[in-house]
Amino acid sequence: MKTAVFSTKPYDRRSLDAANAALPIPHGLEFLEARLHLKTAGLAAGFEAVCVFVNDHVDRPVIERLAELGVRAIATRSAGFNHIDIQAADECGIPVVRVPAYAPEGVAEHAIALMLTLNRKTHRAYNRVRESNFALNGLLGFDMHGKTAGVVGTGKIGAAAARILLGFGCRVLAHDRSPREDLIAAGVEFVPFDDLAAQADIITLHCPLVEATHHLINADSLARMKDGVMLINTSRGALIDTDAVIDAVKTGKVGHLGLDVYEEEDDLFFEDRSGELLQDDDFARLLTFPNVLITGHQAFLTAEALRQIAEVTLSNLTQLESSGDCDNRVTAG
Repeated sequence: MKTAVFSTKPYDRRSLDAANAALPIPHGLEFLEARLHLKTAGLAAGFEAVCVFVNDHVDRPVIERLAELGVRAIATRSAGFNHIDIQAADECGIPVVRVPAYAPEGVAEHAIALMLTLNRKTHRAYNRVRESNFALNGLLGFDMHGKTAGVVGTGKIGAAAARILLGFGCRVLAHDRSPREDLIAAGVEFVPFDDLAAQADIITLHCPLVEATHHLINADSLARMKDGVMLINTSRGALIDTDAVIDAVKTGKVGHLGLDVYEEEDDLFFEDRSGELLQDDDFARLLTFPNVLITGHQAFLTAEALRQIAEVTLSNLTQLESSGDCDNRVTAG
């Protein structure tokens, strides 16, 4: 299937090329650095499919334009698909396929890395020692052993995070619409979200972004949390109301904030903007807090994850080409 691959980075190309070369009949991949949006949709002319990532804008106008150009498949290199108007795709007869899971341990491990770095302040200690400053003032942390950790969302990533936290000796609370028997057997306690928010010393978010979870972390839910709570988000930026969490950091309600995603990341992440002035005042404000740690949507970035993403993405295209359907198809219904 002749496919235009949008938002391509060098690591995307390497992994997709390797997976494509292993196929009996490779797909025709054309790698584009541009993000997909209405002004760039014309680049898909002559292609049967487009391959997109989380910050591509695949809304109704874009999908209608793709349909006009003869595109007959949209493959996203992600588990989440909130960047795609699935209803519009269904109406235009364009199937949307995704990668439902890839190296979930890698994302979970990144969430734990944010916790450990914020807690033991290793990023600050690293800079001090490089300047021959061996003072320990300001580097006080806490034992994670014995703390209560709350995991919101227990899909494959959340489940992996829960198991790691159990290994640290944490009491682990979890919230999900469908409690998992394997995690319960391991010692995880499933509770309502309000109970988790009130009891947890550490809260890590691993749920999808849907209407019900948009701004799940807001002024009201923050007010129910312990003073000094650690909050970690490696899922989707809009799970957190940015203004509310900034206020909570200022007052000390949130004692540590670790983000790999950001509500308005579309115009920031995945690009080198070191020579530019930040135009996002909220993001700039977050960077001023010593107890806030932000990474640029890199939790997924492991060799294992990239290989799985590439293999499943190309397998999805192969299924669509051969049968017109796919096990990983997403529909509005």
